[in-house]
Amino acid sequence: MNTQDVIRLASQYVDRLSGHTFDVLDVSKPVTLDAAVNLSKVISKLSPLVGNLIEFNTVEFLNQQNEFAEFGKWQRQDPGFPDTIFLGIVQPTPGLEIKAWFPLATEITARFKDSQNHFRFDRTYVAMLAWLPDQIIYGKPRILDVCVVSGLSVAVARDTHYHNPPGYLVL
Repeated sequence: MNTQDVIRLASQYVDRLSGHTFDVLDVSKPVTLDAAVNLSKVISKLSPLVGNLIEFNTVEFLNQQNEFAEFGKWQRQDPGFPDTIFLGIVQPTPGLEIKAWFPLATEITARFKDSQNHFRFDRTYVAMLAWLPDQIIYGKPRILDVCVVSGLSVAVARDTHYHNPPGYLVL
């Protein structure tokens, strides 16, 4: 197994999380309409906590897959970049920057400062898991969809955008 095999296999497993409900937190159903309105105003505050729990559990999920066992193990190194790497006999070391995104909370934000040179071996991919509570504003976190892309493609898009900045950045 080589770096691209590990990334490809991990991407396939992470993609299977689409539709999965994580049993990491359960927000109770609001008891009144006013409580539902109030909850809808503050539900976004769950984003950092649940996002990290989803990221941790995604690594645990990957480590449960037998195909990885003889070659290494996925390990968190957050706040390092990427926040998850595959430690073992595969070189160069594969990595995933796992981002759990709560669309009702914020735009997609992520720490992605490394230069394109960091991605020259195409060993780091970004896995974005979009989630909502399974009842929209209450319930358990459910993965809506998953996207896994090359970190190099993200760095190129970032650099293309910010080397030709829109007017709001210039102002």
